[in-house]
Amino acid sequence: MLMDAIRIETGEMVAIKRIYHSKLSQEFDIGKFFSSGVLVSDPKNHCVPVQQILEVPTHLYNGVSLIVMPYLRCLDDPPFLTIGEAVEFFRQVIEVQAGLQFMHKHNIAHRDCNYNNIMMDARELYLDGFHPIRTDLNPSYTRSAKHYTRTERSPKYYLTDFGLSHLYDPKDGPRMAEPIHGGDKSVPEYQAERYFKESDPFPVDIYTLGNMIKTEFLDNKHGFDFMGPLIADMRQDDPSKRPTIDVVVSRFDSIRRSLRISLLRSRVIARDEIRGLGWFFDLIHFFRSLRFILLQIPPVPLA
Repeated sequence: MLMDAIRIETGEMVAIKRIYHSKLSQEFDIGKFFSSGVLVSDPKNHCVPVQQILEVPTHLYNGVSLIVMPYLRCLDDPPFLTIGEAVEFFRQVIEVQAGLQFMHKHNIAHRDCNYNNIMMDARELYLDGFHPIRTDLNPSYTRSAKHYTRTERSPKYYLTDFGLSHLYDPKDGPRMAEPIHGGDKSVPEYQAERYFKESDPFPVDIYTLGNMIKTEFLDNKHGFDFMGPLIADMRQDDPSKRPTIDVVVSRFDSIRRSLRISLLRSRVIARDEIRGLGWFFDLIHFFRSLRFILLQIPPVPLA
């Protein structure tokens, strides 16, 4: 259960999520782990922060807590306008200053890295805020919500929902787990007879992240062919052939450094874009890009 609320002290919109304490889920403990001590201020930490924990009286609900988090938006709302904006998204999610490598470093497998669990903190884009339900409108529901582009003010992306996540102790031996379905139902380890065998959950994270990038970018948008070979390896049917997150980070860094500025500034074109309107979108993009060049705004924004 998730609801929106306003923090009285700051007027900031937040999200409140109900968490059940259960031996079957480490969501509460993992959320606290990444939001405590030095980890909460670590720039490599892209796990959604728990700002506050509200304990529910036991006579109302036993074993329930409410966690307060930033109110996040879908990762592609508003849409990505340039290749460079998407490259910065890839960097945050998989590179050194990103969530998945940070989690794996601390022996935690997310186990559900699908589109719905990677979200955006849009406060840098929407300085005046937005409505929690009609996110295209302002908080008072009276007009469109004004916002900057990602190139002008880069947002921060977070891994969310640790309901299936698990912390592994290296002392316990190989990191193995029984299959458990998340949002991505195509994981090879969970198909047919393989579903009944334990598997390493960390290569599953590699697959689901790669599959999310494939379905949301390579399959639906033009211009992302440069990610093809890396994504193909991340989606290998044999988990032992998939690269580790450190190898993914290294390969992506090489890819990012090889991209031309002209490509990074180019427009993201949806494969289902309405025919006949491309010239109009190109014209808008040309003048927007010209303004960014004159203002010396780099093509790849950095959060």
